[in-house]
Amino acid sequence: MLTILAAGSMFFPGLFLLSKQCLKSIPALRWSEGDAVIVSARLVSSVQAVMASSAGYIIASSCEDILEDQHWLTSSYIMFAVPYFVFDIYAMFMCYWYKLRVKGHEEASAAPQHMSTALTSYLRREFLMVLHHVVMFWRQGKGDYFQGILFMAELSTPSVCLGKILIQYKQQHTILHKVNGALMLITFFICRVLLFPYLYYAYGRYASIPFHMVPLSVPWHCNLGAALLMAPQLYWFSLICRGALRLFTGSSRSQRSRGVAKERQTDGNALPQPANGYSARSSDPDLSSH
Repeated sequence: MLTILAAGSMFFPGLFLLSKQCLKSIPALRWSEGDAVIVSARLVSSVQAVMASSAGYIIASSCEDILEDQHWLTSSYIMFAVPYFVFDIYAMFMCYWYKLRVKGHEEASAAPQHMSTALTSYLRREFLMVLHHVVMFWRQGKGDYFQGILFMAELSTPSVCLGKILIQYKQQHTILHKVNGALMLITFFICRVLLFPYLYYAYGRYASIPFHMVPLSVPWHCNLGAALLMAPQLYWFSLICRGALRLFTGSSRSQRSRGVAKERQTDGNALPQPANGYSARSSDPDLSSH
C-alpha cells in the first residue's frame, strides 16, 4: 500500500508540473505562470476523474453482493488517489491566488495582499470543496459497490473543468461553451445529485425494505457521510443552474441587442466597434461549479 501511495504522490504532482512547464515553454503558447497553473490544475483534475470513473465502473460491475463483496481495486485506488485530494486542495488555492492577482478580475479591488490572508479567504469561500475532499473516502472496509458508484460521480468533472477554463479566458460566447454547459448540467445532475437517492434505493432493494425506510435502517454515520457529501453537490448544482439560466437567457438578449445595433448601423448611427469584436459592456455569465 505504501508503494501505491508513493506512486500517487509522484504521479499527480508530476503531471501538474509537466503540464505547467510545457504550457510555459512551448513556443506557440508561452503562457504566464498563472495561466499555466490554472489550466494544469484543471487537466490533472480531469485525468483523475477519468481514472476514478473507470475504477468505479470496474468495482461496481464486479460486486454481486453490494454490501459484502470486496474488490482489490477499491482500497488500491483510494490509496493512489489520497495524494491527489491533498494536492487538489493546494492546486485550487493556487488557482484562487492567481485569479485574485489577475488585473481586471472582478475581485481585484478586494484581493488579499498577503498569502496568509488569501489562504483564510480561500478556506472560507471553498469550505464545501475542502469538506467534500475530506469525506469522499470515508469508509470502513465494506460496501465496495457503493464506493465504486461514488467514484463514478467524478464523470462530471471534465466538463466542469473545461467550463471553468472557458470562463477564465472569456469564451462564454462560443458554441463550445454552450454545449459544454448543457453537458455539465446533465452529467452533474445524474452523477452527483441523483447519485445519493440511487444509493439508498440500491440498499433498499438489497435489504428488501421500502425506500423511505432506508435512512432509518442504516447506521447513523452512513446518513451523516451521505449528507456531508450531498450538501455541496446540491449547492454547486444550484450554481450551475443559475449559470445556465444566465447563459441561455443572456444569449437571447445578446441576439436582440445585435439586431438593434445592426438597425442603428444601417441608419448610420452605430458606435464604432472595438478591435477585438466584443462590446466593452458585455457581461457573460459565470457558469461555475465546484
